Amino acid sequence: MNVLVTGVTGYVGSRLVPRLRRDGHAVRGFARDPRRAQPGIPVVAGDAVSGAGLPRALAGIDVAYFLIHSMEPATDGAFAQRERTAAQHFADAARDAGVQRIVYLGGLIPEGGPASAHLASRLEVEHVLSTAAPCSVALRASIVIGARSRSFRFLVRLVERMPVLVVPAWGAHRTRPIDERDMLELLARAATHDSVCGRSLDVGGPDLVSYGELIERIRDLMLVGRPTISFKRLTVTPIASRISALIADEDHELIGPLMESLDRDLLPRDDQAIDLLGVRLHSLDAAVEHALGEWEATEPLAAR
Repeated sequence: MNVLVTGVTGYVGSRLVPRLRRDGHAVRGFARDPRRAQPGIPVVAGDAVSGAGLPRALAGIDVAYFLIHSMEPATDGAFAQRERTAAQHFADAARDAGVQRIVYLGGLIPEGGPASAHLASRLEVEHVLSTAAPCSVALRASIVIGARSRSFRFLVRLVERMPVLVVPAWGAHRTRPIDERDMLELLARAATHDSVCGRSLDVGGPDLVSYGELIERIRDLMLVGRPTISFKRLTVTPIASRISALIADEDHELIGPLMESLDRDLLPRDDQAIDLLGVRLHSLDAAVEHALGEWEATEPLAAR
């Protein structure tokens, strides 16, 4: 099939391309700066927020992956507005091009509805895209464990750079992180499996942990000694997110919305996606060990 991968220079998009090519798909990329894309595939230059380049990128495409988010620093409005605009432009262009399936990677929605602007935006993008193609698929995930995953790298940097790990009240909330390898396999299979046509499905790894336990698991597998202090009643997310972003050398525009999403459990409703797509999952320890090993193959961790 002819497959378009948006965000092809980003973390998930760049990792997904070789997996799709192994299945024999003809892959095309879409990026604001094609020079940053891996060699070997055609890349159309454009911008989903403005709509530039989308008709050309989607021409002749059977399946399109929407792997774009807009939480980087910008001067053209709030990230939620940029994400809605990008999704609508993409949906309109995909509909005009006759795309049969859009595969979207969104975020898990807590029971009772989105707990943050970040998750509310992810859900709204999902709704916009679902109307654009008859067989659209949305996969909702929590933290992806991988060497280039910014949420994972953020946690590793905190463990590496903080002599004492201070975990606010949200550390008691639970989630099911998923191995990057399993997430890529689910995304790749979602392109062709009829069983997931037109569905929104939650995905998660096999291990259920609190955020505090996840930080401790990363600490232990990094083989570093870091005492942990948990505050059961202290949240101070706006302050904590700015301090944490500074420590981890990350953009607060990304970290702030992500940390706001931690105020409730983020758990899959069920495991239908895993069953329907037939993916065997790696354990959390295996995921963290693999990610740390891949990270250290190119970049040393000072704490190790």
